[in-house]
Amino acid sequence: MTDALAVARRIGPELVDLRRRLHRIPELGLHLPDTQAAVLDALDGIDLEVTTGESLSSVVAVLRGRAPVSGERPVVLLRGDMDALPVTEEVDVDYASQRPGLMHACGHDLHVAALVGAARILDELREELVGDVVLMFQPGEEGPGGAEPMIREGLLEAAGRRVDAAYTVHVYSADHPLGVWFGRPGTLMAAADEVTVTVHGLGGHGAAPERTKDPVPVACEVVLAFQTAVTRQFSVWDPVVLTVGRVAAGTKDNIIPDDARIEATLRTFSKENRARAHEVVTRVAQHVALAHGLTAEVTIGNGYPVTVNDVDEFAFAQGVVVDLFGADRWADMVDPEAGSEDMSFVLDEVPGCYLNISACAVPDHRDAEDNHSPRAAFDDSVVPDVAAALAEMALRRSRRHAPG
Repeated sequence: MTDALAVARRIGPELVDLRRRLHRIPELGLHLPDTQAAVLDALDGIDLEVTTGESLSSVVAVLRGRAPVSGERPVVLLRGDMDALPVTEEVDVDYASQRPGLMHACGHDLHVAALVGAARILDELREELVGDVVLMFQPGEEGPGGAEPMIREGLLEAAGRRVDAAYTVHVYSADHPLGVWFGRPGTLMAAADEVTVTVHGLGGHGAAPERTKDPVPVACEVVLAFQTAVTRQFSVWDPVVLTVGRVAAGTKDNIIPDDARIEATLRTFSKENRARAHEVVTRVAQHVALAHGLTAEVTIGNGYPVTVNDVDEFAFAQGVVVDLFGADRWADMVDPEAGSEDMSFVLDEVPGCYLNISACAVPDHRDAEDNHSPRAAFDDSVVPDVAAALAEMALRRSRRHAPG
């Protein structure tokens, strides 16, 4: 057993207690004052350089290694996201959410506890730590996105020099048996963008459509044209998924409205197709409208980029997990996920790896509810393992890339 794993298991009950305290007080978005206060309290007593966010309730803590090194110390970033979801909890546990309509339905409370655990492990093993570690406690992962403003506020230079590599772990309530780790090199998750199309026409009476420019059938045609464009202009091996979730127009059955609105989510799996899809969606909507003598206004909100695991960093992180827990607790992901993640902003800037672990709390993972469900249940026995893995990644990555 490595020293990191031994420390993690010793402090495990305290980390689980922290997770459950956080689970009771979920908060949304970028401003999480109670969660931030709990993190600062949990880190109190550790020799850290702590800063809090200016525009959001983030916490950045730098832990300095003490092992001798010639030249600049490597810098490793470890991330844990902190925010919850607007979900009413239906899990029967004695630490259930105390805030109606809010729930840690994606397991971020486990992430926070694990990152605190990694800090405590590294503090105990500081004499073995060759590099410096940036601990990134991030709000707003579920939206509107906390990683990007943290980067703007200096996250990647918090240690005095730029981060060399970044790692994070996400828990899942389903998909695999409890304790199984999984991931893949390269593209892990899709980019996600919000598409809004407003078809502008000229309203009037439904009995005299020839005197109007009816935007409703044109909007319907745009929706269908989108699906054709996706299947005929993009390769199935680099897919584009465009889902229209809302079409809205009009106030009454015999009134032709001036405008019709389309709202969609656009998922892409490469930077190239993301940029190209933006152009295709805009062109299709505008030209379909033009063909009918109408106009279309298209806005595409730049959401989260594609989440890409660096091939070498993935191999390294996978190796750490297999070494700590055994090959029987590893499963390869064959395909990327169409979900998105704002850790992508960090991985766009520095090489790194995003891994997953099952925290499934039911006997058969095939019966479990997925993340974001009001019945998503997470077994927090995995928290010490995640803490150990993150700490070990920092220890080994620093050692491997230290100068001299």
